[in-house]
Amino acid sequence: MRRGVMLAAIALLATLALAAPAGAITYGTPDGNGHPEVGALLAPQAYSDGTWAACSGTLISPRVFLTAAHCDPGVSRVAVTFDASYDPTTGTEYWGTWYADPNYTQAQNDPHDIAVVVLDHPVTGITPAQLPEAGSLDDLRMGTRFTSVGYGAQSVTIDHGPSFQYADVRYVATGGLLTVNPSWLRISMNPARGDGGTCYGDSGGPNFLGAGATETNIVAANTITGDAMCRATNVDYRLDTASARAFLGQYVTLP
Repeated sequence: MRRGVMLAAIALLATLALAAPAGAITYGTPDGNGHPEVGALLAPQAYSDGTWAACSGTLISPRVFLTAAHCDPGVSRVAVTFDASYDPTTGTEYWGTWYADPNYTQAQNDPHDIAVVVLDHPVTGITPAQLPEAGSLDDLRMGTRFTSVGYGAQSVTIDHGPSFQYADVRYVATGGLLTVNPSWLRISMNPARGDGGTCYGDSGGPNFLGAGATETNIVAANTITGDAMCRATNVDYRLDTASARAFLGQYVTLP
């Protein structure tokens, strides 16, 4: 879960490791009502700071919420929210059942790091995002812009070690494509380039194809991992691959 991943990343950082699972939007802005189809997977209980968002995800049909397998909450019954700023005393939760790709591993060639929550009742008033067509991301050009959305940490401070700040607020940022691999998109979130991106808690959240005037509602890839300090590279699991589509095709009609 979110805090366990963060502690592992800090330990890796201490030994000069460069990569660690990703979670929150950094160098971005509050999303408000910009992406109502993006939600938070809520933890079974509040974290020590009082926040609840364990991971992020996207509504891809009225009853299917897409996220990452490594966000496994350890229980089959889970809740998600689509509130732009979640307050457990007044917020709206949607309950459902957790299903992860049974082939999930940590293999770099194809980790099958994908999961869904099948909601008990359809979500109304929110238009689901679209999935990409098969193989449609193969020939993307370097620099193609993406829009990342999620409920993860919004900032990182260094005071006797890194500290990550959470608020259960949906944030948005944009970045440019660095590379395309068979299972992955690697997207810049380097603030020196004017980019923002993901951090702890954004895992499972969407990276929409395009940004600004070119943004689409196509979820090209799910946020999975990145660098330990959340300021270099956002690494995302492609949703146009045969393996991702084989899993998703059990729950939604594919384009």
